[in-house]
Amino acid sequence: MATSGDGVNVSRAVGCGSQPVKSLCSSLAPKAAADRRIVAVLLCRAGSSRLYAKPLQRIGDRTILEHLIDQIRSVSRVSDIVLAISDGPENGGFVQLANKLGLEYVFGDEEDGLSRMIRAAEFANADIVFRVTTENPYIYLENIDQLIDRHLDEQADLTVCENLPDGAFVELINTAALKRAHAEGEPRHRSAWVTLYISEHPEIFKILRMLPPEELRRPDIRLTVDYPEDLIVVRAIYEAFEGRMPIPVPAIIKFLDEHPEINAVNGHIDAGVGRIWQ
Repeated sequence: MATSGDGVNVSRAVGCGSQPVKSLCSSLAPKAAADRRIVAVLLCRAGSSRLYAKPLQRIGDRTILEHLIDQIRSVSRVSDIVLAISDGPENGGFVQLANKLGLEYVFGDEEDGLSRMIRAAEFANADIVFRVTTENPYIYLENIDQLIDRHLDEQADLTVCENLPDGAFVELINTAALKRAHAEGEPRHRSAWVTLYISEHPEIFKILRMLPPEELRRPDIRLTVDYPEDLIVVRAIYEAFEGRMPIPVPAIIKFLDEHPEINAVNGHIDAGVGRIWQ
């Protein structure tokens, strides 16, 4: 088990070595776009006032987090996946899952999700973080190569595909931008809303906002799991498609439009501050 400079334990689920976390600030020269390393960092914690251990809730015989990881592993340009787990014994289930799946992980402050994300990015030598919240079983990846290409070509700090169903989008965030956000932001920015400071300061950061095909611009649909009602909906979707994963987002939209009674179960829940767009 390695230890970071501030005494917080940093672990690997497999291939554990004794080397300390390496700071990305040690790079001597900027990397070419093709050499920039993209790593998925997944913030994990059990605590929640609305639904306990959301990523570990089951859809079929697997957890939401397992379904999500399967989809991320299909993205060839994502070099690695690291779990950024909150401190505390209640989060042991995430360590067990990491060991089961052969994933690396780090520990960090429960409330300061931004610092956990930075620590995981440094641990994995990530130049760019592929971010999706861990309670999302159905994500839209059909345009991920386009997102990555434009993020690199246009030298963006943050790239996101907006107006998808809530919980279906991913973000690409430069590690350097995350570090600046943590250094310059207020306490409210040092939270699970890791891109909040970046989105509030477009004069500092280059933000690239893309749109999906028009028929997929459905932010009225919730595919995230934050409340018990959300879990009912995502399980109903899974059962309707007989457990065939991944389920394409266009097919989910069509299904919910054809079954408004299911969409209504969580349709009243506001997206809150989770999105970076209005």
